[in-house]
Amino acid sequence: MAAGDGWTPLSRDAYAPIEDYGLVGDCSGAALVGLDGSVGFLCVPRFDSPPLFCGMLDHERGGTFALAPDGVVSARRFYRDDSAVLVTESRTPTGLVQVTDAFVLRPGARLRHDEPAAGGAMVRHAVVVHGTADLRVTVRPFGESKATREAGGWRLTCAEQSVSALVASAPALDSLDTTVTLREGEELCLTLDWGLADRPVTPARAREAVERTVRAWREWAGHIVDDLPRPAMVRRSAITLKLLDYAQNGAVVAAPTSSLPEYIGGSRNWDYRYSWIRDAAYVVFALRRIGLPEEAGGFLQWALHTAAWEDRPRVLYAVDGTLPGPETVDGTLRGYRGSAPVRWGNAAVEQDQHDVYGEILDCAFQWAATGGRIGPDLWHRLAALADRSRTAWHDPDHGIWEVRTPGRPYTYSAAMCQVALDRAARLARRLGLPGDPDGWSHDARKLTDHILTDAWDDTAGALTEHLGPGGGLDAGLLALPLRRVVPVDHPRMVATRHAIARRLDAGDGLLHRYLPEESPDGIGQPEGAFLLCSFWMVDNLVGHGRTDAGLDLFDRLCRRANPLGLLPEQVDPTSGAFLGNFPQALSHVGLVSSAVALARAERGLRPELSTEAWFR
Repeated sequence: MAAGDGWTPLSRDAYAPIEDYGLVGDCSGAALVGLDGSVGFLCVPRFDSPPLFCGMLDHERGGTFALAPDGVVSARRFYRDDSAVLVTESRTPTGLVQVTDAFVLRPGARLRHDEPAAGGAMVRHAVVVHGTADLRVTVRPFGESKATREAGGWRLTCAEQSVSALVASAPALDSLDTTVTLREGEELCLTLDWGLADRPVTPARAREAVERTVRAWREWAGHIVDDLPRPAMVRRSAITLKLLDYAQNGAVVAAPTSSLPEYIGGSRNWDYRYSWIRDAAYVVFALRRIGLPEEAGGFLQWALHTAAWEDRPRVLYAVDGTLPGPETVDGTLRGYRGSAPVRWGNAAVEQDQHDVYGEILDCAFQWAATGGRIGPDLWHRLAALADRSRTAWHDPDHGIWEVRTPGRPYTYSAAMCQVALDRAARLARRLGLPGDPDGWSHDARKLTDHILTDAWDDTAGALTEHLGPGGGLDAGLLALPLRRVVPVDHPRMVATRHAIARRLDAGDGLLHRYLPEESPDGIGQPEGAFLLCSFWMVDNLVGHGRTDAGLDLFDRLCRRANPLGLLPEQVDPTSGAFLGNFPQALSHVGLVSSAVALARAERGLRPELSTEAWFR
């Protein structure tokens, strides 16, 4: 995909728009690179490592890793086709400069396998296409660090991050804050090497490493299905999801950043550099259907191995399967555009979220549906989770949106307990496993009836966020047909869809997930429109036979992406500006899933909103 043909005037704001950033990574760590040549966020060697640079969260104190010509007037950028290699072209009054950014992959890396692919280095390669340019180079990590000169370049010792890195350059840098003047055809190669491999830096070696990385990405991307609406967007979404895949074990992080705000100046700032069990079933469903079964299987294995064996399954984990440390506030950083606090860690790991039972059982169901083995020990744990979901659904919890108020019996959580019971029954019958399939099926049907009765509000004319009176509308309930809890054409589901479209409308197809003034969440501040909910609306429209309306909404949502094809968590409905951690995995999953639903409808196939055809 070579999006971003147009030249964009460079923002002079100290904080560039979130949509000005592109993602590079190596399926282990990642960085956001700004249109202005600065690295706004970089975590290595893992996504959830302490950031080495996080200037997006404080342009003065968050550190700087910049490579750009002075006096840029405008810039444009694109990814090398079907790769994660980013190219930025910058115009100045005296010339044109092209900078290529890549996290290089190790020689022989094969991205279709759950094995380390990371080369342990970021290459930044600049060439003056015509004219002359003064290239500004600044490398200053976040926090306390020490820089010492040695034969290969500059050694960075970063105690807070427990990282030692080598900054090497050709031509050599006289300091880590300097200007290099180049004429037409001349190059500057800058490498940040935290893997500390013995690799001399030359422009030729840099180009070779980048080309090797491009080839590895293109080989992987060659397996992505093309016969879908907006195929280039689907391919870029798939590559973005792969960039968020921790290749050593298959975990997928929600986003590569922390504390990018859901409302400018507000405190809705969370750390998303972890893997949510909730995401697994959605990600797997999407990736399997676009030709990426290995990635789907890897995430399934990780989710089952990590969560199913816990006495108290959590909704999120660090990428290595351990629990993140306590949520802390970083008082040294002022936050993106003053949006404090900046947080590391995520307190949602300690919340009760009963939907996790259904997420785990649905993962097991998909695992078995693709030929995975469910042994006796794993089945014993899964059956226990199904039994627990028989009563957990009417206990208060914190719901899919992880509110920070006292718990309520959320409708989505009850629905996912229904999923746990339904999938357990189907697994037991299909695979001849011990348990209570008849009882589980009975309780699943009964729970659907409870949801349709107890979550219904006559005044709202819709299913609401929690069981019992007084609940607000919740766009998360658009997922009920997708999880096969309530048929998409059930009258109460249709009424709920209409009510959500009317009351949670943010304009031009965007939806709020809920209204904080009607659904207290412990924050009490506004937020942007939540993109995933709009993709769920697409799926509901398609499932109800309104394919043209679904395609129109899908196209409008795709146009919300930045020129690189990347999507945020949320969008400011007034300005269109990106909000929240970026890029957001579930937004890209929503795009892929909706594309699949639309493609099936266009071929005359029924949408996959029923379990009846599963295991055929």
